[in-house]
Amino acid sequence: MSTPNKNPEHAPPTSTLSRSQQRRKPARTQAQSTARTLTGTGVGNALEWFDWNVYATFAVFFSTQIFDKSDPSSAFFHTMAVFAVGFVARPFGGFFFGWLADHIGRKHSLSVAVFAASLGSLIIAITPTYNQVGWVASAILVFARLIQGLAHGGELPAAQTYLSEHAPRRSRGLWASSIYITGTLGMLVGMILGLILETTLNDAQMASWGWRIPFAIGAVLGVFAWWMRMNMEETEVFEAARKAQSHTKRPSVLLGVIRNWRTALQVIGMTCGLTVCYYVWSVTMPSLAQRSYGYTPRDAFLGTIIGNIVFIIALPIWGAISDRIGRKPCMLIAMIGCSILYIPLNNWVEASHSVAALWVSISIMLILLAAFLGHAPATYAEMFSTGQRASGFGIPYALAIAAFGGTAAAVMAKMDNNLHFAFYSIGLMIISSLTILTLPETKGIDLHKEH
Repeated sequence: MSTPNKNPEHAPPTSTLSRSQQRRKPARTQAQSTARTLTGTGVGNALEWFDWNVYATFAVFFSTQIFDKSDPSSAFFHTMAVFAVGFVARPFGGFFFGWLADHIGRKHSLSVAVFAASLGSLIIAITPTYNQVGWVASAILVFARLIQGLAHGGELPAAQTYLSEHAPRRSRGLWASSIYITGTLGMLVGMILGLILETTLNDAQMASWGWRIPFAIGAVLGVFAWWMRMNMEETEVFEAARKAQSHTKRPSVLLGVIRNWRTALQVIGMTCGLTVCYYVWSVTMPSLAQRSYGYTPRDAFLGTIIGNIVFIIALPIWGAISDRIGRKPCMLIAMIGCSILYIPLNNWVEASHSVAALWVSISIMLILLAAFLGHAPATYAEMFSTGQRASGFGIPYALAIAAFGGTAAAVMAKMDNNLHFAFYSIGLMIISSLTILTLPETKGIDLHKEH
């Protein structure tokens, strides 16, 4: 006697399955749901955040190795300019990997993306120095960052789509929280690795070969993640949609984005304030605390690490809450709460010079941001139909990240006034709040249905 599928959203019509298939299918789906889905998406997602963080962390050491070291300031500036190249490449990655995910399969897009990210890390790890090959070293670094930018632009859309389509409908928000949990863990591993290497190696060793270690580790992790993803199953939502559309011609990615232009604008609007606030309080706060507020490197990193640990704890809680009260209330709590507390907490960090004030402020802001990010992968996936779920989200999201998140540090430096930048951030969060008000509530919708 066959075991009934406990997740009806993922169960295909029984008339299309043989009795032997009906016996096998629930067990296979259960194994995929618990182990391979979370681990396979999580390892690759953590690798992306690890890559992004170690580049920024170790840039000060390898900048004079890849560029002309006669002018260290210029070398560092050019190294960070190459860092920005990755953001520029993200929308193109969203386009390509979105097409791959929506036309070939989520699993294949995930596998190619993590392989490309691993390849980029390997290239950086073995890049020759400026003294050895001159400007060719800089060109190789740019090439590697382009590869990583393309891969990272496609990683999140494919991962969140795959995860959301595998998740049970009633707990999709909770499952979605694993995207930012694993990503933040990857970022923390990069920070901790940086602290370990800076403690155990001297400056000469770090500049000579120590900076290559994290990129080599990223390459090895990427091969492991690629192997895991190649052994995952395709989502039943995608397979069902592909069979239903087997005799019809799918629209091109660009045409699909044009047809969904209103939803694409909503993605950009709801993301612009979120990404700027997140990049400030989670990513750039260590350097901001040191450069502008007079904190020591140790206190700045310690405060950020503690705040991100609190963030990891908050993410699944908000993901589960969104499954009960809805996505929109949680997103509004995040954007309105951050808008109100941004300036008071920023002023407290600046005035106190206390590591406690730093980590408490970061923790409060990240707890609020978790009200959005805890379920964001599910919410974005619920906004699009199956045939355009990865590309429809991936392209406008990558544009928003590149335009607002990727430029946050540069805009902050250009304004040279933290209060002015605070008002800029709050203005974007107000835009996000107004955009959220235009969205329908999508909690628990059936992803099999085209909408």
